[in-house]
Amino acid sequence: MFRSIRRLPFFKVLAVVQIALLARRHLGALSPLERRRMAELARHARTLTPEERHEFIGLASKLEPRAFAVHAADHFSPFPLPKRMLSGRAARRSSSRSR
Repeated sequence: MFRSIRRLPFFKVLAVVQIALLARRHLGALSPLERRRMAELARHARTLTPEERHEFIGLASKLEPRAFAVHAADHFSPFPLPKRMLSGRAARRSSSRSR
């Protein structure tokens, strides 16, 4: 029992590293210039103009936050997630059009 308690922090660190690697994969969707701009906008988030907020939302949508959340949940879930969750909205739209 005590052995598993001592190992618990390692598994927490492992989980954090796996999430960071998954986030890195999603951040790859942005160019270096877009990543810098997004970081700049995030640092000044409280004082953004409406145009800057729109730009920030556009950059954030490129990161595909839904796909990131689903992949993270699938990675750590003890049970496999349904395929419809993993494929996303685009696959659902294309499958409904083919009917």
